[in-house]
Amino acid sequence: MPTDRVLVQLEKVNKHFGEQHVLRDVDLEVRAGEVVVLIGASGSGKSTLCRCVNRLETIDSGRVLLDGVPLPEEGRELARLRARVGMVFQSFNLFAHLSVVENLCLAPVRVRGRPRDQAAERARELLARVGLADKADAHPGQLSGGQQQRVAIARALAMDPEVLLFDEPTSALDPEMVGEVLDVMADLAADGMTMLVVTHEMGFARRVADRVVFLDRGRVEETAAPDEFFDGPRSARAREFLSKVLSH
Repeated sequence: MPTDRVLVQLEKVNKHFGEQHVLRDVDLEVRAGEVVVLIGASGSGKSTLCRCVNRLETIDSGRVLLDGVPLPEEGRELARLRARVGMVFQSFNLFAHLSVVENLCLAPVRVRGRPRDQAAERARELLARVGLADKADAHPGQLSGGQQQRVAIARALAMDPEVLLFDEPTSALDPEMVGEVLDVMADLAADGMTMLVVTHEMGFARRVADRVVFLDRGRVEETAAPDEFFDGPRSARAREFLSKVLSH
């Protein structure tokens, strides 16, 4: 259940890639315990917005705040704040030469300074949570795409983040593997994890989101509760988008 505490806040955020104006005066809040799903056509700015939250992409103007603190440009303070924001990408970005449990231990040991045995114990707990307790000593190449993405989610959780960002986490998966990843994400949402999710999975958005944010050409076109958005979108652009994606 979302609280009144605003964990992520974007204020009048603008972002250009050369001549292309990718984000236009974006205002967005994500409250603690809230699941916000970003949807929109390809090129609408969803992934860029997600990556701006932890400054994987710099912004041209506006502000990004984490728990009320503006994200600094660079340096140790940025690293400290960024450690509170976990991210799961389209591609799994696992280290192929490390075992699954070693992939999960790397950041907690190097960034958080945790003892290796403590990090490994926590890693095994998290692997059990995502249904992969028996894969701790496997290497990523021995896993299916869905399993690798579940490892990537466990790796993000190993840093004990306050918010998790998901940038189209199922788009690189074969269709039969999508459900196993979405089920893990739904379980996290049910446990109260704060989540900002970029996805094309409309069923997941309707089922799990507290709020749906529709982006169009870099602007927040519409924000609504899932049933309200899917049953009666207010903007013509959102109606056009839904008629296309829901007809497939």
